[in-house]
Amino acid sequence: MTLSARQALSGQLLSWPEVKEQPHRFGGIEFQYKGKEIGHLHGDYLLDVLLPKALRDQFVAEGRAEPHHIYPDSGWISFYIRSSEDIAKAAELLRIKYDHMVQKETGR
Repeated sequence: MTLSARQALSGQLLSWPEVKEQPHRFGGIEFQYKGKEIGHLHGDYLLDVLLPKALRDQFVAEGRAEPHHIYPDSGWISFYIRSSEDIAKAAELLRIKYDHMVQKETGR
């Protein structure tokens, strides 16, 4: 059986310390670390993540993500999941954000 993007990402993220999942205010699901959003998934095809602007600009320049589909000049990125390989790339983007959040909190 093949997992959907939502199932696969939920399975990974919920195994990380202090991560929870809840409905997102604009639909889909939101992943949170200690009550703060890591990113959110619309259906099985669109991931949005808020990043520090420099990192957001780097990811867009490298083609790893696109500017946010509604707020293209913000720190948000959009990542479209079109294949099973994209699920791993989406998980990587979320892990980068998660690690940044943990580092910011712990000072490590």
